[in-house]
Amino acid sequence: MLQNERHERILAKLKKHNTVKVAALAKELSISESTIRRDITELDHAGKLKKVFGGAVAVNGDITFGETDVSQRTMINVEEKELIAKYAASMVQENDFVYIDAGTTTEKMIDYLDKNNVTYITNGITHAKKLIQKGFDAYIIGGLLRPSTEAVIGSAAIEAVQRYNFTKCFMGTNGVDIERGFTTPDIGEAAIKMAVMKKAYMSFVLADHTKFGLISPVTFADLDEACIITDRLVNEHFCQYTVIKEVEE
Repeated sequence: MLQNERHERILAKLKKHNTVKVAALAKELSISESTIRRDITELDHAGKLKKVFGGAVAVNGDITFGETDVSQRTMINVEEKELIAKYAASMVQENDFVYIDAGTTTEKMIDYLDKNNVTYITNGITHAKKLIQKGFDAYIIGGLLRPSTEAVIGSAAIEAVQRYNFTKCFMGTNGVDIERGFTTPDIGEAAIKMAVMKKAYMSFVLADHTKFGLISPVTFADLDEACIITDRLVNEHFCQYTVIKEVEE
Protein backbone atom coordinates (compact mmCIF):
# COMPACT_ATOMS: atom_id res chain seq x y z
CA MET A 1 0.00 0.00 0.00
CA LEU A 2 1.38 3.39 -1.02
CA GLN A 3 2.03 6.07 1.62
CA ASN A 4 -0.61 8.48 0.24
CA GLU A 5 -3.21 5.74 0.39
CA ARG A 6 -2.26 4.90 3.99
CA HIS A 7 -2.54 8.55 4.95
CA GLU A 8 -5.99 8.79 3.36
CA ARG A 9 -7.14 5.67 5.22
CA ILE A 10 -5.84 7.00 8.55
CA LEU A 11 -7.52 10.39 8.08
CA ALA A 12 -10.78 8.77 6.97
CA LYS A 13 -10.75 6.63 10.10
CA LEU A 14 -10.13 9.72 12.24
CA LYS A 15 -12.95 11.63 10.58
CA LYS A 16 -15.34 8.84 11.50
CA HIS A 17 -14.13 7.93 15.00
CA ASN A 18 -12.07 10.99 16.18
CA THR A 19 -9.38 8.64 17.55
CA VAL A 20 -7.23 5.85 16.10
CA LYS A 21 -4.80 3.37 17.65
CA VAL A 22 -1.53 2.22 16.10
CA ALA A 23 -2.13 -1.49 16.80
CA ALA A 24 -5.63 -1.46 15.31
CA LEU A 25 -4.50 0.41 12.18
CA ALA A 26 -1.57 -1.92 11.65
CA LYS A 27 -3.87 -4.93 11.81
CA GLU A 28 -6.53 -3.37 9.57
CA LEU A 29 -4.05 -2.22 6.90
CA SER A 30 -1.81 -5.30 7.22
CA ILE A 31 1.37 -3.29 7.76
CA SER A 32 3.85 -2.90 10.61
CA GLU A 33 3.19 -0.72 13.65
CA SER A 34 6.46 1.14 13.00
CA THR A 35 5.17 2.18 9.56
CA ILE A 36 1.91 3.41 11.08
CA ARG A 37 3.85 5.40 13.68
CA ARG A 38 5.90 7.08 10.93
CA ASP A 39 2.73 7.91 9.01
CA ILE A 40 1.12 9.39 12.12
CA THR A 41 4.25 11.44 12.85
CA GLU A 42 4.26 12.86 9.30
CA LEU A 43 0.55 13.69 9.47
CA ASP A 44 1.09 15.32 12.86
CA HIS A 45 3.88 17.51 11.45
CA ALA A 46 1.56 18.44 8.58
CA GLY A 47 -1.09 19.52 11.11
CA LYS A 48 -3.64 16.96 9.90
CA LEU A 49 -3.95 15.13 13.24
CA LYS A 50 -2.58 15.18 16.77
CA LYS A 51 -0.17 12.42 17.71
CA VAL A 52 -0.84 10.87 21.12
CA PHE A 53 0.53 7.92 23.06
CA GLY A 54 -0.46 4.78 21.17
CA GLY A 55 -2.25 6.52 18.31
CA ALA A 56 -3.73 9.83 17.20
CA VAL A 57 -6.74 12.10 17.67
CA ALA A 58 -8.51 14.37 15.22
CA VAL A 59 -7.47 17.99 14.90
CA ASN A 60 -10.05 20.62 15.85
CA GLY A 61 -10.44 23.90 14.07
CA ASP A 62 -9.54 27.26 15.59
CA ILE A 63 -12.94 27.41 17.29
CA THR A 64 -13.64 24.24 19.27
CA PHE A 65 -17.16 23.36 20.37
CA GLY A 66 -16.70 19.72 21.29
CA GLU A 67 -14.74 18.17 24.11
CA THR A 68 -12.97 14.83 24.48
CA ASP A 69 -13.40 12.92 27.71
CA VAL A 70 -10.73 12.47 30.36
CA SER A 71 -9.53 9.08 29.10
CA GLN A 72 -8.78 10.54 25.66
CA ARG A 73 -7.18 13.75 26.92
CA THR A 74 -4.74 11.91 29.15
CA MET A 75 -3.08 10.53 25.98
CA ILE A 76 -2.58 13.92 24.31
CA ASN A 77 0.78 15.73 24.54
CA VAL A 78 1.95 13.58 27.44
CA GLU A 79 5.57 14.76 27.51
CA GLU A 80 4.59 18.43 27.26
CA LYS A 81 2.12 18.09 30.11
CA GLU A 82 4.74 16.43 32.30
CA LEU A 83 7.15 19.35 31.80
CA ILE A 84 4.45 21.90 32.58
CA ALA A 85 3.19 19.98 35.61
CA LYS A 86 6.66 19.60 37.11
CA TYR A 87 7.36 23.32 36.87
CA ALA A 88 3.92 24.25 38.22
CA ALA A 89 4.48 22.02 41.26
CA SER A 90 7.73 23.85 41.99
CA MET A 91 5.74 27.07 42.44
CA VAL A 92 4.01 25.68 45.55
CA GLN A 93 5.73 26.74 48.78
CA GLU A 94 5.37 25.91 52.47
CA ASN A 95 2.23 27.38 54.10
CA ASP A 96 0.48 27.91 50.76
CA PHE A 97 -3.29 27.50 50.49
CA VAL A 98 -3.66 26.09 46.98
CA TYR A 99 -6.51 25.42 44.59
CA ILE A 100 -5.93 22.79 41.88
CA ASP A 101 -8.43 22.82 39.03
CA ALA A 102 -9.79 19.63 37.47
CA GLY A 103 -7.90 18.70 34.31
CA THR A 104 -5.31 16.30 32.94
CA THR A 105 -2.31 18.65 33.19
CA THR A 106 -3.19 19.83 36.69
CA GLU A 107 -3.60 16.19 37.73
CA LYS A 108 -0.03 15.41 36.61
CA MET A 109 1.14 18.31 38.77
CA ILE A 110 0.24 16.33 41.91
CA ASP A 111 2.92 13.75 41.12
CA TYR A 112 5.60 16.41 41.65
CA LEU A 113 4.28 18.13 44.78
CA ASP A 114 6.73 17.78 47.69
CA LYS A 115 5.86 20.46 50.28
CA ASN A 116 4.09 19.04 53.33
CA ASN A 117 2.80 22.11 55.14
CA VAL A 118 0.32 23.01 52.39
CA THR A 119 -3.47 22.80 52.22
CA TYR A 120 -5.08 21.85 48.91
CA ILE A 121 -8.59 22.47 47.61
CA THR A 122 -9.76 20.89 44.36
CA ASN A 123 -12.87 20.24 42.30
CA GLY A 124 -11.31 17.19 40.63
CA ILE A 125 -12.37 13.76 41.88
CA THR A 126 -9.16 12.06 40.74
CA HIS A 127 -7.10 14.99 42.02
CA ALA A 128 -8.51 14.69 45.54
CA LYS A 129 -7.78 10.97 45.64
CA LYS A 130 -4.18 11.43 44.49
CA LEU A 131 -3.60 14.22 47.01
CA ILE A 132 -4.71 12.18 49.99
CA GLN A 133 -2.80 9.14 48.76
CA LYS A 134 0.34 11.29 48.95
CA GLY A 135 -0.54 12.27 52.50
CA PHE A 136 -1.50 15.89 51.84
CA ASP A 137 -4.25 17.86 53.58
CA ALA A 138 -6.89 18.03 50.84
CA TYR A 139 -10.47 19.22 50.56
CA ILE A 140 -12.84 18.62 47.67
CA ILE A 141 -15.47 21.15 46.67
CA GLY A 142 -19.06 19.85 46.86
CA GLY A 143 -21.54 20.23 44.03
CA LEU A 144 -22.64 18.72 40.73
CA LEU A 145 -20.27 16.15 39.21
CA ARG A 146 -19.65 16.53 35.47
CA PRO A 147 -18.93 13.02 34.08
CA SER A 148 -16.90 13.95 30.98
CA THR A 149 -14.25 15.87 32.95
CA GLU A 150 -14.82 14.42 36.45
CA ALA A 151 -15.05 18.01 37.71
CA VAL A 152 -17.37 19.30 40.43
CA ILE A 153 -19.31 22.37 39.27
CA GLY A 154 -22.56 24.21 39.99
CA SER A 155 -23.92 26.78 42.44
CA ALA A 156 -22.94 24.77 45.52
CA ALA A 157 -19.34 24.59 44.32
CA ILE A 158 -19.20 28.32 43.63
CA GLU A 159 -20.71 29.10 47.04
CA ALA A 160 -18.08 26.92 48.73
CA VAL A 161 -15.24 28.69 46.92
CA GLN A 162 -16.41 32.08 48.22
CA ARG A 163 -15.24 31.15 51.73
CA TYR A 164 -11.63 30.65 50.72
CA ASN A 165 -8.70 32.96 50.01
CA PHE A 166 -6.14 31.05 47.98
CA THR A 167 -2.48 32.01 47.88
CA LYS A 168 -2.23 30.31 44.46
CA CYS A 169 -4.52 28.58 42.01
CA PHE A 170 -3.52 26.32 39.12
CA MET A 171 -6.05 26.19 36.32
CA GLY A 172 -6.58 24.17 33.17
CA THR A 173 -7.88 25.60 29.90
CA ASN A 174 -9.07 24.41 26.48
CA GLY A 175 -8.01 27.52 24.60
CA VAL A 176 -5.72 30.54 24.88
CA ASP A 177 -6.51 33.47 22.60
CA ILE A 178 -5.39 37.10 22.69
CA GLU A 179 -8.88 38.54 22.20
CA ARG A 180 -11.03 35.85 23.86
CA GLY A 181 -8.64 34.99 26.70
CA PHE A 182 -8.83 31.62 28.46
CA THR A 183 -11.79 29.53 27.32
CA THR A 184 -13.57 26.27 28.09
CA PRO A 185 -16.50 24.43 26.43
CA ASP A 186 -18.78 24.24 29.47
CA ILE A 187 -20.64 27.14 31.15
CA GLY A 188 -20.58 25.41 34.54
CA GLU A 189 -16.83 24.82 34.47
CA ALA A 190 -16.22 28.39 33.34
CA ALA A 191 -18.24 29.68 36.31
CA ILE A 192 -16.24 27.76 38.93
CA LYS A 193 -12.96 28.76 37.27
CA MET A 194 -13.97 32.44 37.36
CA ALA A 195 -14.97 32.21 41.01
CA VAL A 196 -11.68 30.57 42.00
CA MET A 197 -9.47 33.06 40.17
CA LYS A 198 -11.23 35.97 41.84
CA LYS A 199 -10.34 34.46 45.22
CA ALA A 200 -6.67 33.72 44.44
CA TYR A 201 -3.70 35.99 45.14
CA MET A 202 -1.75 34.43 42.24
CA SER A 203 -3.28 32.55 39.30
CA PHE A 204 -1.47 30.17 36.96
CA VAL A 205 -2.93 28.62 33.81
CA LEU A 206 -1.29 25.40 32.60
CA ALA A 207 -1.48 25.18 28.80
CA ASP A 208 0.60 23.19 26.33
CA HIS A 209 1.49 24.83 23.01
CA THR A 210 -1.47 23.32 21.14
CA LYS A 211 -3.93 25.39 23.21
CA PHE A 212 -2.66 28.72 21.84
CA GLY A 213 -4.93 30.21 19.19
CA LEU A 214 -7.84 27.94 20.09
CA ILE A 215 -11.18 29.33 21.26
CA SER A 216 -13.84 27.40 23.19
CA PRO A 217 -17.38 28.74 23.71
CA VAL A 218 -16.99 30.30 27.18
CA THR A 219 -14.32 32.75 28.40
CA PHE A 220 -13.44 32.41 32.09
CA ALA A 221 -10.59 34.96 32.30
CA ASP A 222 -8.63 37.49 30.27
CA LEU A 223 -4.97 36.78 29.54
CA ASP A 224 -3.71 39.39 32.00
CA GLU A 225 -5.49 37.66 34.88
CA ALA A 226 -3.01 34.77 35.07
CA CYS A 227 0.54 33.70 34.40
CA ILE A 228 0.75 31.02 31.71
CA ILE A 229 2.99 27.98 32.13
CA THR A 230 3.63 26.27 28.79
CA ASP A 231 6.09 23.94 27.12
CA ARG A 232 6.59 26.12 24.04
CA LEU A 233 5.37 29.55 23.02
CA VAL A 234 4.11 29.43 19.45
CA ASN A 235 3.62 33.19 19.07
CA GLU A 236 5.72 35.85 20.82
CA HIS A 237 2.80 38.28 20.46
CA PHE A 238 1.14 36.65 23.49
CA CYS A 239 3.94 38.00 25.72
CA GLN A 240 2.53 41.52 25.32
CA TYR A 241 -0.57 40.53 27.30
CA THR A 242 0.65 38.45 30.24
CA VAL A 243 3.61 36.74 31.88
CA ILE A 244 4.48 33.47 30.16
CA LYS A 245 6.90 30.85 31.45
CA GLU A 246 8.31 28.49 28.83
CA VAL A 247 9.43 25.34 30.58
CA GLU A 248 12.77 23.92 29.58
CA GLU A 249 13.63 20.21 29.73
